Amino acid sequence: MSQPVSSRTPILGDVGAVFRVSVAIVVVFVLAAAIAPGPVERAAQAVLHATATNVGWMYLLVMSGFVFFVLFLGLSRIGTIRLGAPDERPEFSFPSWLAMIFSGGMGVGLVFWGVAEPMMHFNAPPLGIGLPRTAEAAQTGMLYAFFHWGLHQWATFALVGLALAYVRFRHKSHGLISETFRPLLGPRVDTGWGKAIDVLTVVSTVFGVATTLGLGALQVNSGVAQLTGVPYGFPAQLVILAVIGGLFMLSAMTPLDRGIRLLSNANMALAAALLGSVLLLGPTSFIFGVLTQTLGEYLGNVIQMSLVTSPYSNGAWVEQWTMFYWAWGLSWAPFVGSFIARISRGRTIREFVLGVMIVPVALSMLWFATFGGAAVQFEIFENAGIADAVAAEVPAGLYALLDQLPGSGVLTVASIILVGMFLVTSADSATFVLGMFTSKGVLNPTRAVRVLWGCLQLLMVVVLLMTGGLESLRTVSIIAAFPFMLLMILIAVSLYLDLSQEIAARDEKAQVLERRIERLLLRESERMAAEQAEAEVHPTVPEGSEPMTLPSSEENSASN
Repeated sequence: MSQPVSSRTPILGDVGAVFRVSVAIVVVFVLAAAIAPGPVERAAQAVLHATATNVGWMYLLVMSGFVFFVLFLGLSRIGTIRLGAPDERPEFSFPSWLAMIFSGGMGVGLVFWGVAEPMMHFNAPPLGIGLPRTAEAAQTGMLYAFFHWGLHQWATFALVGLALAYVRFRHKSHGLISETFRPLLGPRVDTGWGKAIDVLTVVSTVFGVATTLGLGALQVNSGVAQLTGVPYGFPAQLVILAVIGGLFMLSAMTPLDRGIRLLSNANMALAAALLGSVLLLGPTSFIFGVLTQTLGEYLGNVIQMSLVTSPYSNGAWVEQWTMFYWAWGLSWAPFVGSFIARISRGRTIREFVLGVMIVPVALSMLWFATFGGAAVQFEIFENAGIADAVAAEVPAGLYALLDQLPGSGVLTVASIILVGMFLVTSADSATFVLGMFTSKGVLNPTRAVRVLWGCLQLLMVVVLLMTGGLESLRTVSIIAAFPFMLLMILIAVSLYLDLSQEIAARDEKAQVLERRIERLLLRESERMAAEQAEAEVHPTVPEGSEPMTLPSSEENSASN
């Protein structure tokens, strides 16, 4: 009998069909985009238009559903389930855990869009609400910045992360997206169905991470151009990506608990320092006023904003902004979700949901209120030229804001370093997750696999920047995210079935225990009642005392 051929190699480790097919798809796309960038860009735009026209409404409904579903899991009885053994403690401290979530999540995006999005809405108000460059446009722009970086964005990360953490640490299964489908597909997860799910997940992740790395490269290029005079353009961005690639390769050589954790903590420290500097050196009272008012508007209008599709005006604003953000979050979700799952062992579902949904959202809102609010104040009241800078070059808005503050040169250098560190952390985390997905779910993929995925990610970013820059990054995010959104709907259904079965089994065990206790109490009550009845029939005489006897009839006669 012939022996099965092993997929283990000395360098790559235990890889299989998912690895080979995923690599092939990414390589084919990179080669096609490099050889024929024009036709690839036109084809992508056609697919984008068809997606936005026909199923754009689905993005809005599904993302809103994810928010309610995740919050329900965290706040219901299901939230008491622990992601691991019942008595298992978390692997990382709470501050380090939050730092890794934030750094591996949307750190680069916050730095890139913190000034750019409010200013772009200030120049062109969302959905035509208000006149450009007015207070009304600024207020609406801040509201939509809060909305785009609020609960919806993090709900996707929480859902994928929770599903993966549950199957990995509760069921002791592989950390693969396909494993979350076992309640629905059963043994078919181990066949081609499961492999197809994992391939789709890997490809979506590569496009999502490429979008973030591309935005980060644009942001670094803009800052370097301001400091050194190096032209803003593709050649400089290529050099920046090469430097980022070298740095993340060094980080990839270190274990997770040292490399990514230390980088994440350093990211949070530097981000907090930059945030604090702008908050204190900028218009502090105005910033807190913006934060308070916009938070109230967000909470009061979040449901209505979640379902705006503008069908009567046939406008493209929802497609260019809300759909892009939701698609970016969806394509980013396998990576961020898997990374969050990897670092969340030992936490309850309630801790997980509140940690992932509340704390990062609050920090995101504080970030936008600080950077976006300060930019709005300088632009409206001091005519600082920040809006013009953003109109000419989107990532330049951050540095135009910093120019208004004391020590702008130091702050600019700090912001460039911060973006670079976020890029290294994101790339390192992404290669770790892609390595797990394509190495049959192992917790520690080989360095060769991680380095290979890192190189492919960088090549993907290069061809996207070469074919269309920011527009290409937006286009591929929306296209790649749609099929994974359909998978996420099934992930939510499967996770709920799995959790419901555990709750039902726990309730059944509790009922069995309750019935046993009732039987024991009943037996004890019956025993005590029998002893009491026995004592009444045959009373006991205290030791050392004479038994009491009634006088006989003769004795009574004699006494009389």
